Amino acid sequence: MSYVYYRPIAQTDPVRPASALPLAGGWTWFDRAERITRERAGEVVAASDIPGDALERLTTPRAPIAGVAWDTPRLMGILNVTPDSFSDGGRFIAPDAALAQARTMADQGADIIDVGGESTRPGALPVAETDEIARTAPVIRAIREGLHVPISIDTRKAGVAVAAANAGAALVNDVSGFTYDPALAPYCAEAGLPVCVMHAQGDPQTMQDSPVYADVTLDVYDFLAARIDVLVAQGIPRAQIVVDPGIGFGKTQAHNLTLLSRLSIFHGLGCPVLLGASRKKFIGTIGGTPDAADRMPGSVAVALAGIAQGMQIVRVHDVGATRAAIALWQASTGGQATPPCGP
Repeated sequence: MSYVYYRPIAQTDPVRPASALPLAGGWTWFDRAERITRERAGEVVAASDIPGDALERLTTPRAPIAGVAWDTPRLMGILNVTPDSFSDGGRFIAPDAALAQARTMADQGADIIDVGGESTRPGALPVAETDEIARTAPVIRAIREGLHVPISIDTRKAGVAVAAANAGAALVNDVSGFTYDPALAPYCAEAGLPVCVMHAQGDPQTMQDSPVYADVTLDVYDFLAARIDVLVAQGIPRAQIVVDPGIGFGKTQAHNLTLLSRLSIFHGLGCPVLLGASRKKFIGTIGGTPDAADRMPGSVAVALAGIAQGMQIVRVHDVGATRAAIALWQASTGGQATPPCGP
């Protein structure tokens, strides 16, 4: 029998039918879902037609991770301490500049600061572990000593994660989905570190050459489901795993747009979901902004579209602008947790 997927049709209207259910315990609700198999076109069904185990994964509130609760949309501020990241390479590689940027993002409302010392832009080459540690660990230590905000380390390497955790990082964010370094997941399990597992097709050097999927949404879902099972088997609780569909990592513009229109399906994995689309190429192509630094408005628009589908975390360069946009979106749409308002 084919596996059946359920994509909840997320709503934020303040008037909710009595049959409405909270999506992952958050600010969106649903009373219908798209039921999908690989062999048949999707069909809309009532939430009451979703099997109990699948419905439980879709509705259960997510446990806090690294001290962050998911009762409202959260912001992960991007801090690239690299010379060659696609948007801000070189701007924050000096420790003083990195610390100043971290302080700015914290003041603007970042809930987590994600520190990365290896560019994963298309075509990027791997960075030596010692270089990556030298870039990230001192910055993490300085942030930890001066700011009260959780820090994640954006790395594929166990040695970098060890150094980052010793410096004060509280979460490991791996763009390879914990497939690059076999020592990384066991270390995170032993150290009790929560993780973010992302989907990517190929590595940064080759991922944009010719990405192909049978069904991009279901293929990404299946990959993440399988990686969750592997991580749980290695000792990392499901409640401490964040998932990321990996917008722009081995995907064409069409793939990215398909995933963005169906993001709510990933709540079926039973984990908080992270959306990382900030300043990416498709935003520039569609928005007519070839310079990555000019893509803030488009990035904010995509972040809000994801939050409307219940994405618990958006990973962004422009923390202040995104925080302001979320506040206005919540105020004008009722996009906060509210009780049912009758039939």
